Amino acid sequence: MHYNIRGENIEVTTALREYVEKKVGKLERYFDTTPIADVNVKLQLVNSNESSIEVTIPMPKLLLRGEETNADMYAAIDVVVEKLERQIRKHKTKVNRKFRQEGSLKHMFKNDLEPLREEILEEDSYNDEDDLEVVRTKRFNLKPMDAEEAILQMDLLGHNFFVFSDADSGSTNVVYRRRDGKYGLIESEA
Repeated sequence: MHYNIRGENIEVTTALREYVEKKVGKLERYFDTTPIADVNVKLQLVNSNESSIEVTIPMPKLLLRGEETNADMYAAIDVVVEKLERQIRKHKTKVNRKFRQEGSLKHMFKNDLEPLREEILEEDSYNDEDDLEVVRTKRFNLKPMDAEEAILQMDLLGHNFFVFSDADSGSTNVVYRRRDGKYGLIESEA
């Protein structure tokens, strides 16, 4: 894996860089072969007593991403690596359950991982309806996939919805998590 570590309002020291590479490098044990991927790490000093880390690892057919804020940068690194490990385990469990054929993502992972227990979903605590200002815009390419694969990607990212291009019709669709824990699909009409 190739590491791209950058800092905002913080100097990325050699010790900090080595610690990030050592901890994130432990994720390689979950794969049969070392993944060829760029590991994008953003270290940030939020204020005088809080540090933040954001790790993104884009791989073919899989995106690992985790964020953590803590008073201690080293503790934040440990927690974000634990989050990435949980994502890998959760995804492997779902992939093994769904895909039983050769050539699927199932064969990317080692087979000695134990499955995760179902985790309780946290609801967003942000309910301010008066603030309608757009504070961030994201652009991304829509990859063709079916609804089940989109749900896997959504869960892997820890989001409540996921926009994708339907592999059969080519239309833009959205899957989302309902309050009852089930999933919904929004299909666009031409």
